[in-house]
Amino acid sequence: PPPTLLPEDPAAAELGAAAAADVVRRHPESPLAWATLAEEALADEAVDDVTAYAYARVGYHRSLDLLRRNGWKGHGPVPWEHEPNRGFLTCLGLLALAAKAIGEWHEYERCRDFLRDSSPAAYDVLFAGVE
Repeated sequence: PPPTLLPEDPAAAELGAAAAADVVRRHPESPLAWATLAEEALADEAVDDVTAYAYARVGYHRSLDLLRRNGWKGHGPVPWEHEPNRGFLTCLGLLALAAKAIGEWHEYERCRDFLRDSSPAAYDVLFAGVE
């Protein structure tokens, strides 16, 4: 199938200038905002890994809805090089890493492989030094 190219994420312009949780409140459909929350949670030792997993899972499911609305049929390339795709790809990678952190190995492997199949470049960026 042809590559899926998502539209620009409206939350992208707000991230960095506002707290990710506030951006999610304004744009709950934003994979990039959920990915940012998950990334912050994984990096913060005071936050439980289950919280990071939940943020990544929500972003992943919001991403699937967005992908389907934009012609994705459940498989095929989602290029990292197209910047609006990075919210989905980052959620997918973070979901894999958060699943690994909580010991959910099957989910870790499924998401890792899905990421690699969707975008080898995203896999290289997001899993550099992980495996």
